Amino acid sequence: MPIKDFCYDGTRQLKLAGLPTDAGEARDKKAELVKQTEANIERAAQLQEKLYAAGQEALVIALQARDAAGKDSLIKKVFSGLNPAALEVHSFKVPSSTELSHDYLWRINAALPPRGKIGLFNRSHYEDVLAVRVHHLEKTYRLAPRCLTDDFFTRRFRQLRHWESYLYENGIRMVKVFLNVSQETQRDRFLDRIALDEKHWKLSTGDMKERALWAEYDAAYEDCINETATPEAPWYVLPADTKWYTRYLMSEILVRTLEEMNPEYPPMDPQEAARLPQVMAALDGE
Repeated sequence: MPIKDFCYDGTRQLKLAGLPTDAGEARDKKAELVKQTEANIERAAQLQEKLYAAGQEALVIALQARDAAGKDSLIKKVFSGLNPAALEVHSFKVPSSTELSHDYLWRINAALPPRGKIGLFNRSHYEDVLAVRVHHLEKTYRLAPRCLTDDFFTRRFRQLRHWESYLYENGIRMVKVFLNVSQETQRDRFLDRIALDEKHWKLSTGDMKERALWAEYDAAYEDCINETATPEAPWYVLPADTKWYTRYLMSEILVRTLEEMNPEYPPMDPQEAARLPQVMAALDGE
């Protein structure tokens, strides 16, 4: 399937039921696609170098997923090939008391990369319309009654659309990715965390409570993606049961987005160019 088939930009509605979560027919092309993933990462590194040099635009990739969908390994395998000097990775945990005393985008704004860099969000501002909605955490917020009306999340969707449009118009592109893992695969990965010593650190009994809310999260993800997908800040819903395939698709998104941005090396400063004959003469004279 071409990468556009996984893209939601507001022109169609997402329904998670029935969407593929594994590689499907692509499993027969594993060797070819793994090789293409390596080529994509190399190409992305070349484009990233131009992006960094030009300093005109930034790219933010926001990763959202259920537990055990493979966010950490995806970051390690796809993005470790980029220049770390021009890459910023942020993992957003449960908000602190200080963060909760500000608006919900306060901590996100502080993590936005400067133009020229790529920012990678491991979870993101979308937790505030996903986990917050599923657990009704908005009811615990210290907000004026006028802010806690029945259209609380409808207003947040509008705010997110407008905020991402604002970023786009100010040189920061946002691409959102949801890793769509199946219940069966999540179960197997949870069992691995129990059985394997090297994965114990990932184990959380709280994950089982989240698993019990599968249907609620499905509804939250569908509403969230359908309400905030736009051409300027699209969502990609990627099957996450087969990790090598997810990595291939993520590398395709990365390259496609950077190619659309089309960064170029900046020309030499005219004053510096005027000094080149002197510099070259000095070097020749050594």
